[in-house]
Amino acid sequence: MSGQRRNKLECIVFDFDGTLAELRLDFADMKSKIHLLGATYLPPIAAHPSLRALELVALYAKELERINLARAAEFSRRGHALIRGIELSAALNGRLFPFTRPLLEDLRRGGIKLCIITRNCEKAVRIVFPDILNLCHILLTRDHVLQVKPHPAHLLQAIRCVKVHPGSTLMVGDHPLDIETGRRAGTLTAGVSSGNSSAEDLSLSGAEWVADNCQELIHQLKEQGRI
Repeated sequence: MSGQRRNKLECIVFDFDGTLAELRLDFADMKSKIHLLGATYLPPIAAHPSLRALELVALYAKELERINLARAAEFSRRGHALIRGIELSAALNGRLFPFTRPLLEDLRRGGIKLCIITRNCEKAVRIVFPDILNLCHILLTRDHVLQVKPHPAHLLQAIRCVKVHPGSTLMVGDHPLDIETGRRAGTLTAGVSSGNSSAEDLSLSGAEWVADNCQELIHQLKEQGRI
């Protein structure tokens, strides 16, 4: 690791669901509903089981574009509305982890730039965390960006907003997708097993730190003099 990457962190970028808030979204059910919707437009299409919901909607829409552009646009609207409805329903029963607010308050007082990036929609995030911009500098949901993570543009846009370098930034998330995003953007990466991914999976994905949750992670970073 270079000397630059051993310096203290200037910015921490957090995922939301499973990282700062309890993960209540059933992604398997979401994808199943998208397939059911797709079946009203097309014969069954092959999709890899790892394909995520937003990308699944895009796949169906792309197939439909070959047949009828208007039907493709209609499916895309309905597919995204379906995802949004599931997210909003889950948010009504969601809650932040008990440590989230005090942790963010402490980091902000310490001069760390704080960003949150998520593939979730903004309204769902704000249902769970209405005062989010009182505790972090930047929130970028999928409603705010053209390309969502794991595309590095999602993360890079956030850190450009707070005017820091990727090398002094840490991307924190509960899924290998978050680690992939950070690695592609050139940031440091940390995985927390407070969502659906195990510590082993996060470590294998290349995370430079792995902890049970964000509270434990920040404790590790403080002990190492990184913040």
